[in-house]
Amino acid sequence: MEHGSSKVGADSHSLPPVTYRGKVRDVYDLGERMLLVSSDRLSAFDVVFGDTIPDKGKILNSISAHWFSLLGDIQHHFISAQTVALPPAFRSPQFEGRAALVKKTQRIDFECVVRGFLMGSGYKEYQAKQTLAGEQLPAGLARGAVLPEPRFTPAVKNDSGHDENIPFAEMRARLPTYADELKAKSLGLFAFAFAALKERGIYLLDTKFEFGLLNNELLLIDEIFTPDSSRFVEIDAYNKAIAAGTEIPTMDKQIVRDYVESIGWNKQPPAPKLPADVIQKTVAQYRKMQEIILSIKPEAISRK
Repeated sequence: MEHGSSKVGADSHSLPPVTYRGKVRDVYDLGERMLLVSSDRLSAFDVVFGDTIPDKGKILNSISAHWFSLLGDIQHHFISAQTVALPPAFRSPQFEGRAALVKKTQRIDFECVVRGFLMGSGYKEYQAKQTLAGEQLPAGLARGAVLPEPRFTPAVKNDSGHDENIPFAEMRARLPTYADELKAKSLGLFAFAFAALKERGIYLLDTKFEFGLLNNELLLIDEIFTPDSSRFVEIDAYNKAIAAGTEIPTMDKQIVRDYVESIGWNKQPPAPKLPADVIQKTVAQYRKMQEIILSIKPEAISRK
């Protein structure tokens, strides 16, 4: 594979250099467009693991592509994940099923997190302060409890370390022009996917979005509603776990999070090695969510 050319054209089959290598995705700048290539790399607690999750990139790419196809007139960056739509230099097996052609935007450096249930770092904050993103919650909520209403809990992005959870008021102070619109769009998207998944017997517990600007318009970017960006659980399994007071068996990379916490990892690089059974269980959950999500048809959902 060559990396000497900075231009991809119909007559060239050499690749430009990777413009940006993220935790789990490689980005190629193609001018007004970009190519996002989903790898099998795994990131948890903002640390990239040495072990990979087989076919993870292909699974997540197909999930995001399907969700984008369901969004109707909601503005987003996605163009195509079909191999025939890619520039000729990228029509090779190494990119097949992993690459998405998208519009290039100016990324907004906030993660737009929406939580419908009290999980993860949100529950840890609640335990310490009885708040979520700085806002008071009722007393006595258990881990995994349904929130009175979905909450927007933003974070400042940090590509090389841990993202910083902040109150919405702080986000509005830092980003006054777009904060309210980002909150409204994020809550609307959460409601859209929550309803679609509930019809399939799945709760969307929480998720995160990224947005970018193109011609001063906010576009939804990155991946959406995947097991890397969201927590899912079968409704029956959720109800049983809440009734028994046991761990909620989420269908995402929580398997990895639970394992590394169980061995006392300090969540700093380097990441510990993952046992084969943890990797296999993670792949199985990703494939199960892929099957469920790809079964959602446009005529079966209500776009809002």
